[in-house]
Amino acid sequence: MAWRITDGTVPYPEALAEMDALVAGIRAGTAPETVWLLEHPPLYTAGTSARPGDLLTPDRFPVYDAGRGGQYTYHGPGQRVAYVMLDLKRRQPDIRAFVRGLEEWLIRTLARFNVRGERREGRVGIWVDGAAYGRPGCEDKIAAIGVRVRHWVTFHGVSLNVDPDLSHFAGIVPCGISEHGVTSLHALGQHVAMHEVDMALRAAWGDVFEAAAQPLALARAAG
Repeated sequence: MAWRITDGTVPYPEALAEMDALVAGIRAGTAPETVWLLEHPPLYTAGTSARPGDLLTPDRFPVYDAGRGGQYTYHGPGQRVAYVMLDLKRRQPDIRAFVRGLEEWLIRTLARFNVRGERREGRVGIWVDGAAYGRPGCEDKIAAIGVRVRHWVTFHGVSLNVDPDLSHFAGIVPCGISEHGVTSLHALGQHVAMHEVDMALRAAWGDVFEAAAQPLALARAAG
């Protein structure tokens, strides 16, 4: 199991190509399972269920077909993207259980910053009840999930809003849900650095995905 962190922003096509190569390597047994932490430049991605009408300002940022499940989402600086490439045949060949694990991973990561992340029936992602932050009756999305599985090897993954420009979400209907907003750790008063978020993600990982948390290799790639 390898952890990889890329500094700077990674162009989306480059990330897709790298994920494809890793998925092929994991299936062939020549590459380790990998969690890749990175940021993208401002862009929108369309999942396989994206509705054209949910792209409100198509000329605002580049738009990419992601090939993952889900609808439109935004990626940009200040958002931690975690691409998760696991061999489910070696673990639990259950896609629903895998997605549930990603949800729990995010919830436990947020808890380390005293933020209560929650699931919502019929809504993908992790949500925050605004009542705890002076916004009763509001629910905001703080993390998105969109995955793809090829030959039981997973790719794509999750994105957690640390301190992105939240106004950039206005160019889309995020994940097809217009009646709720988006938020971030910084918007909730948790002014944490990206490396602190990375440490929390890594610490929470073992609780969810490894029966006995073992020290994981951590590689930092300049980008």
